[in-house]
Amino acid sequence: MATLDVDAVEAFVAIADLQSFTRAAQALGTTQGAISVKLKRLEDRVGQKLIERTPRRVRLSAQGALFLGSARDFLAAHQRALTGLSSVRRRFSLGISTQVGGPEVPTLLARLNTYDPALIIEMRLDDSRDLLDAFDRGEIDAIIVRREEDRRDGEVLTQEHFGWFATPDFIFRAGEPLRLAASSPSCNMREIATRALDDAGIAWTEVFLGCGSFAVSEAVAAGLATAILSFRLAPPGTVEVSHRFGLPPLPSSEIVLLSSLSDTKSRKALGTIATAFREHPQAGSAGNGA
Repeated sequence: MATLDVDAVEAFVAIADLQSFTRAAQALGTTQGAISVKLKRLEDRVGQKLIERTPRRVRLSAQGALFLGSARDFLAAHQRALTGLSSVRRRFSLGISTQVGGPEVPTLLARLNTYDPALIIEMRLDDSRDLLDAFDRGEIDAIIVRREEDRRDGEVLTQEHFGWFATPDFIFRAGEPLRLAASSPSCNMREIATRALDDAGIAWTEVFLGCGSFAVSEAVAAGLATAILSFRLAPPGTVEVSHRFGLPPLPSSEIVLLSSLSDTKSRKALGTIATAFREHPQAGSAGNGA
């Protein structure tokens, strides 16, 4: 009977999730060559080609797609067995910006729990700026935030693209100020919105000022106003209206993961977080307007 090597299965799952030998190596704290060797060892053991690799693309083979679920179950069972031998419960403090937290958060938490069932996850939701300050003070192990202009550190998880969103029946008449919903004045998205409108010579008036992107999204979904929202987080039933109303284009941003952790186990947990974020669809369910 063939037996499976835990490290080899872990390498396979990382490659499948990240669709890259390089990123898989980074997530597991090893080299690309070592990842390739482990995958070859696993493929030889199971007698199947699991990953198809070309100069431009890395993807699962048909056999690899069938094996992936079982591989995850195997790693989870292995981790539960190890956890049962230890009475020490580890704590992991994670901050997620209210401007970027979306549908991938439950997947992220589930993956962390699968990776280490004994892990105590302490989560903090806050503005990006407040989380960065707390991280710099050493109060949080890792944070996921929108890139701030004054710093370039952190691992890029995804590009964030923005649009002007409103309900399909939202009305913006020529000569009237644009009804705008925005987050608190400390949120840089409010500054981006008002600056873009001022530069384009479009009059505007704030009709809703909320705390965090969720409140703003709710105001937009209710038809109260338009707002700058991420395509990833735009609520169902809203559409992008920049073309229809002649609104100015918007710059994109980056979502980054910052961490102060360096031990192998924590780096693997961070790799799990990055994977959960990257593999979620980045486009929201909202339409693209007319």
